[in-house]
Amino acid sequence: MAKSSAPGPLPAPHALSPALVLLMATATGLAVASNYFAQPLLPTMARELGLSVPKAGIIVTTAQMGYAAGLLLIVPLGDLFERRGLIVAMTLLAAAGLLAIALAPGIGMLLVGTALTGLFSVVAQILVPFAATLAAPEERGKVVGTIMSGLLLGILFARTVAGALTPLGGWRTVYWVGAGALVLMAVVLRQVLPRHHQPVALSYPRLIHSISTLFREEPVLRLRSLLGACAFANFSVFWTSMAFLLAAPPYRFTPGTIGLFGLVGAAGALAASGAGRQADRGRGDLVTASALAILLCSWLPLAFARHSLVAFLVGVLLLDLAVQAVHISNQTAIYRLRPEVRNRLTAAYMTSYFIGGAAGSLASASAYSRFGWPGVVTVGVAFSVCGGLTWLLLRGRT
Repeated sequence: MAKSSAPGPLPAPHALSPALVLLMATATGLAVASNYFAQPLLPTMARELGLSVPKAGIIVTTAQMGYAAGLLLIVPLGDLFERRGLIVAMTLLAAAGLLAIALAPGIGMLLVGTALTGLFSVVAQILVPFAATLAAPEERGKVVGTIMSGLLLGILFARTVAGALTPLGGWRTVYWVGAGALVLMAVVLRQVLPRHHQPVALSYPRLIHSISTLFREEPVLRLRSLLGACAFANFSVFWTSMAFLLAAPPYRFTPGTIGLFGLVGAAGALAASGAGRQADRGRGDLVTASALAILLCSWLPLAFARHSLVAFLVGVLLLDLAVQAVHISNQTAIYRLRPEVRNRLTAAYMTSYFIGGAAGSLASASAYSRFGWPGVVTVGVAFSVCGGLTWLLLRGRT
């Protein structure tokens, strides 16, 4: 993958047609979904591989840490290389990671494949700033909101698809199907994405180092990164242990049934799709503050999830709506800072975002193994409070 010798022209905003937005949203969702197939399958995988609950949780944590490493080390390459070629290559490498998982004889190879998939599925985070670059300024928030809805829907539908495919051929089936889908998507993206390259006069080490410079110089980036970390930690706290709760008494649901709850989360994510349009109208801060309040409140019905499926469903809707609204308002805010470094802004923000997610997964698995579902709820409330306090204390400094 060689660097272009000269910068290519910036595609005109009209190059981003509604059909292309939909395709990019689908590609984003498919790429990130590959990191989340395991969550509803953790009890099944744990039984087959002889793993304890905390060790099974390491599968999710490995995926998110691989994703965080890719965000920091690979996403900035979007400012260095031609983007279409980079996107296609990364999509194929993510498919290779899924194949490694499907073929894994034990936990060792499974974790290697999981890390590889996480590392290269960050192609989703190259697609997002690419879409922001192609979009007209007055529609940027709407476009980012659509692409990010695709991302979160991919995360949530991954659980449904994984649960539905498991009865057909075991938990490995979804990884075979996912790998094939990524290869097909790579072929389509190669055909329809416009070529785009705006090279920077930096070596790779200096490019990576410049991310820390952005953190120092941009208080909005620091604030939004912390908020994103707290929000996605909440998301991971819930979804990491959700399968264990629903597989245990009194529910005793199968992986297929557990996966269907991803549809409920998807409804919550879609309800937040208007957050980008509100940000375009100058109401981004209001969206953020409201979403943080809803996020904290979501844990009240979830506290009763062991005894009430209705409370569980209400909590899922509120939590996923809030996480998505925070995320969209965050990205809309940072993409206004420096258009020429959007990939590095994305790398900085999303690295924090997925470190928060990995911390949430690890804390959730540990809390559930020691204290059951009440421990999970306590951890979720703690992360929600951290997000609210971060907004209240730092908002005035941006």
